[in-house]
Amino acid sequence: MTINKTVKIKEIFTSIQGEGPYVGVRQTFVRFCECNLKCAYCDTDITTQNAKEYGALELAQIINEDKKIHSVAITGGEPLLYADFLEELFEQLKLPIYLETNATLVSELKKVIAYVNFVSADIKLPSAAGSDTFEKHEEFLKVCIDNGKKVFAKVVYDNKITDSEIIRTANIAKKFNILLILQPMMKGDKPVTDAEFNEQIFNKFIKIHSKVRLIPQMHKFMGLK
Repeated sequence: MTINKTVKIKEIFTSIQGEGPYVGVRQTFVRFCECNLKCAYCDTDITTQNAKEYGALELAQIINEDKKIHSVAITGGEPLLYADFLEELFEQLKLPIYLETNATLVSELKKVIAYVNFVSADIKLPSAAGSDTFEKHEEFLKVCIDNGKKVFAKVVYDNKITDSEIIRTANIAKKFNILLILQPMMKGDKPVTDAEFNEQIFNKFIKIHSKVRLIPQMHKFMGLK
């Protein structure tokens, strides 16, 4: 495949993964611009302002330079907005690929899933994202499972989370028998919900699905990027 198109990349850096079950591993992060959703809690600058334009070959050469990493974290924004570019990029990468995604772009996922090793799939709550994307999440996770990928789901919540959202989210994770990470929304380096509330939410989830962990954004506690 030769597309030879370019995309704007917000930043490329190497740091420690601060979320989910792979917290603590060293990764190279490649942050794509723009997103198809507008979540209330998003604190990431994903605009194209001050972003740099790369071709797939140039970007792959930069990423492949560092061999002492666990994987390449393809993140955003929503990187699957650039699925055709990703397909060309992934063909040239020599390192495991860790895709961070809002898990709504099913057709785009199918273009690149063969290259991906790990999938971090965000389940977006209507109370935070403003729209109901549960059916898309189910379709997305099915593609991951059918292709034998290492996938986990993550849900960011605050005190607006509803029992209905808890039930639907837990049942999706249970359906596919995948790990579900509960991630309290953060304000700076502190969760916006207290310990008692977090424990209550955890207990509601685990009554439905046994594979649940409560893990805040650890990189914020440690002052990492």
